[in-house]
Amino acid sequence: MALIKCEKLVAGYNGNAVTSPVSFEIEAGDYLCIVGSNGSGKSTLIKTLLGLEKPVSGQVIFGDGLTSRQIGYLPQQSEVQKDFPASVWEIVLSGTLNKIHLRPFYSKKEKELAEIALEKMEISHLKNKCYRTLSGGQQQRVLLARALCAASRLILLDEPVTGLDPKAMSEMYHLIEKLNKEGVTVIMISHDVDEAVKYASHILTVGSEHCHFLPVEEYITFHGDHCHHHHEGEDDHE
Repeated sequence: MALIKCEKLVAGYNGNAVTSPVSFEIEAGDYLCIVGSNGSGKSTLIKTLLGLEKPVSGQVIFGDGLTSRQIGYLPQQSEVQKDFPASVWEIVLSGTLNKIHLRPFYSKKEKELAEIALEKMEISHLKNKCYRTLSGGQQQRVLLARALCAASRLILLDEPVTGLDPKAMSEMYHLIEKLNKEGVTVIMISHDVDEAVKYASHILTVGSEHCHFLPVEEYITFHGDHCHHHHEGEDDHE
């Protein structure tokens, strides 16, 4: 049974559509990359999947016992967040907040979750560092570790490598791929189609005219050489 099923979903703000209708299913273990030009509604689509925006029309159906509490989210980073004055440990641990409800303290189990997330992101040694002193790549790992504390089954990543240097970028892709191989379902907005097709199982092209959802092999066959000439601009304001 699909984790997420979208039926003729149109994403937008305040009832104004920004995407054309799209129908697709995400199975457990899938790695979906969402690609499309700036302003095509990629971020809005992800927010609709998360329930942060209401669908303009169509619907999002969660299956296989998935609830929104089991979804981790890594939004695009803003300058304000980069200057956040907390320790790595505090930020990662705060990802478990949706599990503690109103208890005023973290349990041993939540602390263990945070330790595991730090290990998976290979940043245990940064635990006591102040977040604002870290490099861009390290900050993204901290936020991804936080998302993992919030969710074990599905993570949604909005351009997680934007602004990173090539080394940090390739490390980030590698860590996300590793999570996926360990059974975490991944939905990622990506600017770099070349990288997307290396890791993804499916590609969703989003646009106002049409949306296409294809297994990655079909996408490559369909687009052929275009994959290697398609790079979008860096800024995505949606």
